[in-house]
Amino acid sequence: MFSNFQPITITERAAEEVKKIMNTKGIPAEYCLRIGVKGGGCGVSLLVGFDKPKETDQKFTINQIPVIIDKKHTMYIIGKEMDYLQTEQGQGFSFTQKAT
Repeated sequence: MFSNFQPITITERAAEEVKKIMNTKGIPAEYCLRIGVKGGGCGVSLLVGFDKPKETDQKFTINQIPVIIDKKHTMYIIGKEMDYLQTEQGQGFSFTQKAT
């Protein structure tokens, strides 16, 4: 079951890019957008990918996208905003702390 609580905001631009990737890369319908964290020497980095839900995941629908986040990672993701940027240096998803 998907929760109404949304720990992260996904901009319209990022949502469109996720939908485009899911459609053009043949991501199976049962897969969701996984947002997770990777620990490192200077804190954590946020990561995105596509995966099947696992027992330890929380499920959300954000901007019409099925999103899964491991329960242990939620505290690092709350209040973030995921965007998709295209600059001269490249393109990709970015995460910032959403202003309150």
